[in-house]
Amino acid sequence: MARIIGGIATSHSPTIAFAQDAHKENDPAWAPIFEGFGPVKKWLAEKKPDVLFYIYNDHITSFFFDHYSHFALGIGEEYPPADEGGGVRHIPTIKGHPKLAEHIAFGLVADEFDLSYFQGKGMDHGAFSPLSMMMKHEGEWEYPIVPLQVGVLEVPVPSAKRCYKLGQSLRKAIMSYPEDLKVVIVSTGGLSHQVHGERSGYNNEPWDRQFLDMITDDPVRLSEITIADYVRLGGQEGAEVIMWLIMRGALSANVKKVHQSYYLPTMTGLATLVLEDQSIDPPADTLDAIRDHMLAQYKGIDKLEGNYPYTVSRMAKSFRVNTFLHALIKPEHRRRFKEDLEGLFTEWKLTEEERKMIRNHEWQNMIHYGVCFFMLEKMGAVIGTSNLHIYAAMAGKPIEEFLKTRNAPGALYSVAAEVPKKFTTAEDSQHDVPEAVVAK
Repeated sequence: MARIIGGIATSHSPTIAFAQDAHKENDPAWAPIFEGFGPVKKWLAEKKPDVLFYIYNDHITSFFFDHYSHFALGIGEEYPPADEGGGVRHIPTIKGHPKLAEHIAFGLVADEFDLSYFQGKGMDHGAFSPLSMMMKHEGEWEYPIVPLQVGVLEVPVPSAKRCYKLGQSLRKAIMSYPEDLKVVIVSTGGLSHQVHGERSGYNNEPWDRQFLDMITDDPVRLSEITIADYVRLGGQEGAEVIMWLIMRGALSANVKKVHQSYYLPTMTGLATLVLEDQSIDPPADTLDAIRDHMLAQYKGIDKLEGNYPYTVSRMAKSFRVNTFLHALIKPEHRRRFKEDLEGLFTEWKLTEEERKMIRNHEWQNMIHYGVCFFMLEKMGAVIGTSNLHIYAAMAGKPIEEFLKTRNAPGALYSVAAEVPKKFTTAEDSQHDVPEAVVAK
């Protein structure tokens, strides 16, 4: 079983990354930042976790206001640093852990936390600013992560209590993971600061220090504080410290504090905190009950033949080819798809298996591979193939036989904006289709 060995909480101000990238460790104004992270890095090196569950918020870099959710779980195989407007930091891409992410997703959703899932997105200073201070990353990062992006910028945001309860659910999910993993929970954000409006520059050091004591000893009381009071005490942007409650909720009730630091150099109170979990392993039947609860909604679904749910692990595996086909919503990509398919394959670095399936219209094989049907529908619209031809191929039947099973056997359609003439009459249902379309 997986074990939560401890939690780390840290500020994520871009000043942290600046101090590191500018080599300010010997500058008296910046040295306290390095001193605060030194024990964190040492603790991680001693404990050697297998994975970090990493809680942060994006600063409208990869998550824009066109789709902004409360809890976005990273399910991808890797996460690059994001360009925040001034170029990309010279740090490597960090690996993810899709298998653990999927297990956690089942656990949180079973406890009625509504998640969105992401991959293929860069992470900004909210993640990488403190992360690059915590562990070695020359060439590659020491540990993979499962990131959770929390939407704390567009009001209404999750409550402090909601974050604490999510942490408690997260604990059950991780501890019920069947493989032996050592997991550290990391939360970022804060402490007091405000960076907009007439209140810009607001700080509250007494509140910061009180918060550091309470997150260790009285997290339940912190979970009862309103967002308005978090803003009043710590600034509008400083209210992001509610993310620390996810980490604290995932730990045992009693914890051991092994490190704490605080420094207010400029706009943000910078803090680090390391807590060690003090719980004993739960009995096996308790873990079995948690797993049964997590999968209750899906019991028996694996027994259905010819059914392939779009699980987060399948979507992580097939993300590249799904992204390639999704890009068919863009006119220039459609043009290249029809005029220079092989060149497009090369640019997107598709594998030979992926190229063959698309080139030969192997609809069923693409489904088996993890391609979402609605990507096939888009491809069909581009190449002039009706949805019914795709359905027939997946059912393993010639189009003529498949149409006889429909109540309106002459109805052919696709999502193409311009209706092809060959789809408009029953007689046209007999038109030729490439041999590869019919599944063998």
